Amino acid sequence: MKVTQILENAKKPLFTFELLPPLKGHTLESIFKSTEKLMEYSPAYINITNHQNEIIYEDDGINNVRRKIVRKRPGTIGIAAALQYRFKIPSIPHLICGGMSDLELENTLIELNFLGIDNVFALRGDPPKGENRFIPCLNGYTHSDSMVAQIASMNKGIYLEDTLKDPISTDFCVGVAGYPEKHFEAPNLDVDIINLKKKQDAGASYIVTQLFYDNSAYFKFVEKCRNMGITIPIIPGIKALSRKAHLTQLPTTFSIDIPSQLYELVSKAKSAQEIREVGIWWGKKQVEELLSRGVPGIHFYTIGSVNSVAEIVKACY
Repeated sequence: MKVTQILENAKKPLFTFELLPPLKGHTLESIFKSTEKLMEYSPAYINITNHQNEIIYEDDGINNVRRKIVRKRPGTIGIAAALQYRFKIPSIPHLICGGMSDLELENTLIELNFLGIDNVFALRGDPPKGENRFIPCLNGYTHSDSMVAQIASMNKGIYLEDTLKDPISTDFCVGVAGYPEKHFEAPNLDVDIINLKKKQDAGASYIVTQLFYDNSAYFKFVEKCRNMGITIPIIPGIKALSRKAHLTQLPTTFSIDIPSQLYELVSKAKSAQEIREVGIWWGKKQVEELLSRGVPGIHFYTIGSVNSVAEIVKACY
């Protein structure tokens, strides 16, 4: 079932979550355990993140440096298929512009269509580790609205090759990302929302936001989006803060603010368990307010905090 259909049929706000593929060489056991723990709370769907190749440099021990391309977390498509058929729940693979050409995107979409996966989440992706700016691969896309447009074209039966005989039309529902505190590369929030509207105009059906800890940022963001012509659902994204290191890591990684009260509570915590409890308390507070304001659903970034997510959902849903 497509996300748009799930939203239309929902009798209450959706609970959804996101998983990270395991490191190369590992099994899906941890993914299955995390999913089993959260299935108790009837999630509407599951997102699977995608990670592009990285460039690393290795010293061979004799003063020679070798450039090596690695992909640490492959398997997004396989994981999405495995979860969808094991748990009978829609699974949504992330598709990223980074490292993917238009032909590779088309072939990936064909594969997903064969697997019966009809939801995708389109992202530009971050620059490769160690790079200061995003550079698309040959015949790739600089921005995700172009990726969305290609998916929308396939939904109309338009492929890259115009000589195909009677090509089928796909029927993908496309989600995209929004940034309540703006994307770190955008000069201001208005420009960022203009770029977000391009994704809607290209064919996106719903938005999931970057994580945030100040609900007022989300409410202001939604208001601005509506005023600037964005009409599709905007689902807030939440992550339970669970480690003291998050106070510096999350703002650096995601260009977000940590509210003063949350910062002080975590800073004063005397143990890892106390920090986790603060994160759960803050998460509950956020979710309760968001639900009271009629959001279409809440998307949880579960990385490193599956147990915290389970406690928040149990208390709030």
